[in-house]
Amino acid sequence: MPATNGYSNGVSNGHVADTPTAQPVHPTAARRPADLVTVQSENTIYSEDYITSRFVNRGANVVVQHDGRYVVQPNATAYEFQTTRKVPKTGLMMVGVGGNNGTTLTATIFANRHNISWHTKTGIQPPNYLGSLLRASTVRLGIDASQKDVYAPLSDLLPMVHPNDLVLGGWDISGMRLDKAMERAQVLEWDLQRQVAPYMKQMGSPLPSIYYPDYIAANQAERADNVLPGDDKQTHLEHIRKDIRNFKAAHGLDQVIVFWTANTERYSAIIPGVNDTADALLSAIKTSHPEVAPSTVFAVASILEGVPFINGAPQNTFVPGAIALAEREHSFIGGDDLKSGQTKLKSVLAEFLVNAGIKPLSIASYNHLGNNDGWNLSQEAQFKSKEISKSSVVDDMVAANHLLYKTPAQLKTEGGGLAKGKDLSKGEHPDHLVVIKYMPAVGDSKRAIDEYYSEIMGGGRSTISIFNECEDSLLATPLILDLSILAELLTRVKYRNADEGGDFKSLYPVLSLLSYMLKAPLVKPGTDVVNSLSRQRNALETFLKACIGIEGSSDLLLETRIW
Repeated sequence: MPATNGYSNGVSNGHVADTPTAQPVHPTAARRPADLVTVQSENTIYSEDYITSRFVNRGANVVVQHDGRYVVQPNATAYEFQTTRKVPKTGLMMVGVGGNNGTTLTATIFANRHNISWHTKTGIQPPNYLGSLLRASTVRLGIDASQKDVYAPLSDLLPMVHPNDLVLGGWDISGMRLDKAMERAQVLEWDLQRQVAPYMKQMGSPLPSIYYPDYIAANQAERADNVLPGDDKQTHLEHIRKDIRNFKAAHGLDQVIVFWTANTERYSAIIPGVNDTADALLSAIKTSHPEVAPSTVFAVASILEGVPFINGAPQNTFVPGAIALAEREHSFIGGDDLKSGQTKLKSVLAEFLVNAGIKPLSIASYNHLGNNDGWNLSQEAQFKSKEISKSSVVDDMVAANHLLYKTPAQLKTEGGGLAKGKDLSKGEHPDHLVVIKYMPAVGDSKRAIDEYYSEIMGGGRSTISIFNECEDSLLATPLILDLSILAELLTRVKYRNADEGGDFKSLYPVLSLLSYMLKAPLVKPGTDVVNSLSRQRNALETFLKACIGIEGSSDLLLETRIW
């Protein structure tokens, strides 16, 4: 007999229960025409295979004279971008696929792919991709005939992989089957787990991963029952390369993205002749040097296979030799560390205060969480990696305002450089404290407490305190999607100097355009790191617009400010 309460009787994973009827597809998961946004301009050409655009990159060279005067010389360079329109069949291989993030992402994609709704204590919950910059945010295109702003989904500016189409797989040091690993993670509602469990079960167990006990907390040893045998790192490298090739062939894939979402590792020591050059790193892997981390082996395997590798954890996976190898092989890399909650908020608040002419004197951040990430971070070496990642987030904003913070040169002139035990080699800087504690009872619900203590006019003080509670994996999962989808897109974008002509060539291997989603963005060696969230977002939006021939920011709204 048909159900009359809005549910249908279903059998799933051995359980008989009421299953919610399918809900309308959420806008963040909807499929829209590939040509939803079309630019009609002499700067944009659409062919069957490519979108070719002309973009003028406008900047300025600045000379600071001895008396402090600024001499600004505007410049402009024209580029052409060529974006392949065909979206390849793409696989996502996660290192740590059986962890909280890996199982949450997998279950979320299955729920959206099959439009699975589930029962909660407040009603029926449809699946969605909330929290994804690409799938759940919009970009201003311009104005319509009535002078109203027009916005389009960010994901529709260029042809991108739909997350529902990703083919999933990966490695884990735990051999637990993915449906059981999802249950172990305790992130998702039970009714959702019940319905996606059959799909997770079909995926089976993760591929064996690399386990070097020295790199992660000793408390993870009990999970390590699915590891590659021995300690020969060259053998491990070749095994991972073969796994990537086999996965690609088995699923008929055009492209693979490899994503590290496994445990935070300790930092690797940078040693001349070991990991400072591409050849040294390859040699160190052959000799199984102890300062070659599992994540670096995965990165090198991906680079040599020509597939993008993204590091979603804070350790220094990309030692100088790994970056040099990516440059040599023209293979894409990106990282480090997912920026999901407290750090993202910190980058916004610090920028707000500094841009408002208010001087933060100290920033104190306390966290406690109870998932396996917190358990691993309870060991000092792994916490140190996270502390370094989280502590640099305000550096560029502080350095941008020498009216508030003295530069190294100013401190040197004053005879400073050390004050109250602080190293001021980078200039004056707010005190910055980061504390993370493991609290099993709260599970995946991370609690973050921040205090911003600032100087205001007349020697006054201002204190802003924030308590932030978030479900860690449900914030991190959309970032994995964004990073993977953008990495794939950037493999299809080529450029050339419009005035010089010649062949189109690929972007630089370090994908710094991914910075919006990362705590400690990896950038081209020798260039400054940008942590300002608004600048990161603007850079990405401007680049995507440039690829369709839309030039510059439209926030001036000049048409509303003149007669």
